[in-house]
Amino acid sequence: MTAVAAGFGTGLSLIVAIGAQNAFVLRQGIHRDAVLPVVGICALSDAVLIALGVGGVGAVVVAWPAALTAVSVVGGVFLLVYGVLAARRALRPAGALHAQPGTTTSRRRAVLTCLALTWLNPHVYLDTVVLLGSLAADRGDLRWTFGLGAALASLCWFAALGFGARLLSRTLARPSAWRVLDALVAATMFVFGSTLIARAL
Repeated sequence: MTAVAAGFGTGLSLIVAIGAQNAFVLRQGIHRDAVLPVVGICALSDAVLIALGVGGVGAVVVAWPAALTAVSVVGGVFLLVYGVLAARRALRPAGALHAQPGTTTSRRRAVLTCLALTWLNPHVYLDTVVLLGSLAADRGDLRWTFGLGAALASLCWFAALGFGARLLSRTLARPSAWRVLDALVAATMFVFGSTLIARAL
């Protein structure tokens, strides 16, 4: 139980921060659009990456800096494009030029965007595969228990963020409030996208 708690606390400390993925999950939760698949993708992806880290793949990731550089550039460009789309939503009348929540198109778009935000973010690999993997290795025979705790932290956080965000829906009932949220999302994407590209180059 001590190893589980340590893994849970460590995992939570790494994911509870303002970032592109969290901003996206928050927006989907408030919009009540494809929340379950988005939360599932984030939590399952973290679980897979944590398992890879605990299994010792972190050393391979560190040995391939060129791969992380490529992911940083591609991920940075993607975040900038997503930021532009969020900025457009903030500047134009609500509901124009994009699929309505709950439609097949919006769900497909949400799933693809979530996959990209998760797997094209090099910080995910550094945090889950490298850092958590290294910390788990220090636990010896309890490394998988530590990893289980970290995976549970990810599941709890994304579930709380995605499904708990609906509590803010009344506050964001006005189009002007959505524009403010989209402006914040755009700013977040621009900052993280630019940072990724700058560090890679």
